[in-house]
Amino acid sequence: MSFRSESADAHATVAAIKSGVITAEAVACAALNRIATHDPQLNSFTAVLSESAITQARKIDHQIAQGQDPGLLAGVPFAVKNLFDIEGIVTLAGSKLNRVQPPALTSATAIRRLQKAGAVLVGALNMDEYAYGFVTENSHYGACHNPADLSRSAGGSSGGSAVAVAAGLVPLSLGSDTNGSIRVPAALCGIFGFKPTYGRLSRSGVYLFASSLDHIGPFARSVRDIALIYDLLQGADPTDPVCSNRPIEPCMPWLDRGIEGLRIGVATDYFQRGGDPSVFAAVEQVAQVLGASQRVVIPEAHRARAAAYVITASEGSNLHFDRIKKQPHDFDPATRDRFIAGTMIPNTWYLQSQRFRCWYRDRVRELFQAVDLILAPTTPCCAPLIGQQTMVLDGQEVLVRPNLGLYTQPLSLIGLPVLSVPIHHPGQLPLGVQIIAAPYQESLILRAAAVLEAAGIVAAPIHLPGDPVKPISP
Repeated sequence: MSFRSESADAHATVAAIKSGVITAEAVACAALNRIATHDPQLNSFTAVLSESAITQARKIDHQIAQGQDPGLLAGVPFAVKNLFDIEGIVTLAGSKLNRVQPPALTSATAIRRLQKAGAVLVGALNMDEYAYGFVTENSHYGACHNPADLSRSAGGSSGGSAVAVAAGLVPLSLGSDTNGSIRVPAALCGIFGFKPTYGRLSRSGVYLFASSLDHIGPFARSVRDIALIYDLLQGADPTDPVCSNRPIEPCMPWLDRGIEGLRIGVATDYFQRGGDPSVFAAVEQVAQVLGASQRVVIPEAHRARAAAYVITASEGSNLHFDRIKKQPHDFDPATRDRFIAGTMIPNTWYLQSQRFRCWYRDRVRELFQAVDLILAPTTPCCAPLIGQQTMVLDGQEVLVRPNLGLYTQPLSLIGLPVLSVPIHHPGQLPLGVQIIAAPYQESLILRAAAVLEAAGIVAAPIHLPGDPVKPISP
């Protein structure tokens, strides 16, 4: 059995380690070497945990030598967005202000669950300050560079999490998603990014941004890896008040069931306006393979996006209000200005947005009486240039930063499970398509994604820094 750790997904890595083809220590060292070689160009890591990673890997090798099973992720390297608590290091959340905080006493629940399964944590990843952004152009820690084209944005706010996987530095990572912060960078970097149902996965030990909307989820280069990580992260957690007590529902056994009998629709109206033609073509390509026969109008999606803005700005600014008053110059200017604007939102707007959210949730759930899955674009365009302020979409000049979440925010508002799957065309920048389901129907999403992957329609090839590509659109 030949094995190349830089291109192997989690499943292949576990098989190689457990069969003795390679040791967990060798896999960890190879990942650390890739980070040292390529990350100076990418800027995806803010902390590399070399010593502890090698210690964890040696423990895995010892367990295997003793005839013990170290777990379903035995020796697989992973990294996390730097708003996850990691025992012994400071939780930055992309900020300067957090540097003075004491190191975390224990790791986030999600990290501990993956480590219990044998995964090896190698570091913390770059992000937009306090998760407020779609580009990961952080004034404190620098911009994160898209490995498909180093001059372009990685997306955000979980940009480092997407880049580390897309460049093959690690096979999997964790991020957070409030308005699209997993799905946007997954699409722009060309990998799988999964936002499960709100409350399905524990957020304990994660630095929150807007509690009403915050999710966590995985990035990976294969559907099978996404399903495996999701299954391992499931489970009630009394330390997270919004974490569901719903029993664990494994998705892995469903991956090979196909999509026979599933009713699949394509979102129209709002989700077919305001984007580059290439993103709509990508949706139609996916729809054709899945046999999507219905057209679905998600009602009032534009108002849902507005409500998401109001709730996000209100909750985020409230969380940081005291520090904005005392230390405004220690914030990233773009983040600070949005938080200041959030403090000016009237309480009545916030309350009305939450009322609308309840109404909108019920209307969208009614759609799933007629369909099981809905398809929509992830972003309105491919990755913009780093530092680019505006872009032209549908004949109009619009701001880059807020509009990268054009198609993700209406879905985040009501916590639906969504997977962004990567669409690649030779010589072009990647795009993403969202597969959306009713709450707690993650297995349906992953079944459809597995069909697309088997058909070769979606894939996540590794982009090494500097590999040339031609943009899809100017």
